[in-house]
Amino acid sequence: MENIGTVYLVGAGPGDPDLLTLRAARLIGRARIVVHDGLVDPAVFALARPDARMISVAKSRSKHTLPQNEINALLVREALAGRDVVRLKGGDPFIFGRGGEEAEACRAAGVPVEVVPGISAAHGAAAAAQIPLTHRDHASVVSFVAGQCKGLAEQDWAGLAGKGRTLVIYMGVKTAPQIAEKLMADGLAPDMPLAVIENAARPQMRVLRGVLAGLPDLVESARVRSPALIVIGDVTRESDPALLHIAQEVSS
Repeated sequence: MENIGTVYLVGAGPGDPDLLTLRAARLIGRARIVVHDGLVDPAVFALARPDARMISVAKSRSKHTLPQNEINALLVREALAGRDVVRLKGGDPFIFGRGGEEAEACRAAGVPVEVVPGISAAHGAAAAAQIPLTHRDHASVVSFVAGQCKGLAEQDWAGLAGKGRTLVIYMGVKTAPQIAEKLMADGLAPDMPLAVIENAARPQMRVLRGVLAGLPDLVESARVRSPALIVIGDVTRESDPALLHIAQEVSS
């Protein structure tokens, strides 16, 4: 029986290579094939061996290098040919990373798969901006939602944000107007504080603070671009004033 390679679903964290787990860094450093998405910071690639085959499967709102089913097929094909594959994903593979789908495809094909967790975009961004997602005075519940997905308007977000709660929205830059309208229609106060964290844990990070009703204008006037997270709740009042002041000067 021919040898079958292993697919490693590796979380690359929010950007800074210093935030990789030791397991992730070791796998990247020895991998001959690295299949990566567009949210992995180029600084992480510097850890790969010089002869590594780097395959980009970057996705954006309007363009996919490869559809998800073809990414699944690529991973399976390489592994069945006897090659180990590092599938490198920004953040954590199992938080809006479609790692579950890739793991299922590997298992269905009889390919061994290992998941190496990473610091999620939410945890990394909040830490970099010094925003506590939970706080004894402000929030004991945290929810994560995707702001860019099919049927956004029909999803029930009632109760996910408000007093005592923190809502973290992934992929919400393009749909900021719909998100603000949706949450206010569900009863969230227009003056609910929020923060937009762009390029978290990277040298070009920006932290912008505002209120829910002003979210669309904030995103547009500051020309916020992905990768960016939206954090909604009273915890955003706890962010480092120095970081926010610097960010607001940069965006003005």
